[in-house]
Amino acid sequence: MRSKAAKVALCGVVSALSVVLLMLMTGIVPIATIALPALAGCLTIAIVAETNVRYGFAVYCVVSVLAILLTPDREAILFYILFFGYYPTLYGLLMRIKRKPLRVLAKFGVFNLAMALETALAVWVLQIPLSEMEVLGKWSIPILAVMLNVVFVLYDYSMNGLIVLYIRRLHPLVQKYIK
Repeated sequence: MRSKAAKVALCGVVSALSVVLLMLMTGIVPIATIALPALAGCLTIAIVAETNVRYGFAVYCVVSVLAILLTPDREAILFYILFFGYYPTLYGLLMRIKRKPLRVLAKFGVFNLAMALETALAVWVLQIPLSEMEVLGKWSIPILAVMLNVVFVLYDYSMNGLIVLYIRRLHPLVQKYIK
């Protein structure tokens, strides 16, 4: 992008789309508490590709504040703030780790820390009873943790595909309109 104004305008558009996904859609489709924050976070791929990581984190901060003020689904906000909002931006930084085992460990560390924090905040702040998570008895939480990590592997793999798709297909179109 050539001008700072174009970068800021793109950030504004992506921020608005993310807030609409979080604010409007989680109110309309309440079962999409996890899917819509993930989709809203994926919109920052365009910001990082067209500008840089700093703008990606700026969009994350703006959307987080607006979501807290405007979104009715508090659990969706937690998912966005604690993981899905910043992970697409952080993904590029994590991919710079040269050694694959360290990179994988860092990704899983970020994810598991975020999910543990989300669970704790959901129980203590949002007052969601822990008993709702214990469907399978004492093994519920470990089984849920393993399932979440499997889903994270799929999400991480999909993130790479979305980035490649954006760079190959959408980046030239965006560049044409933003010049």
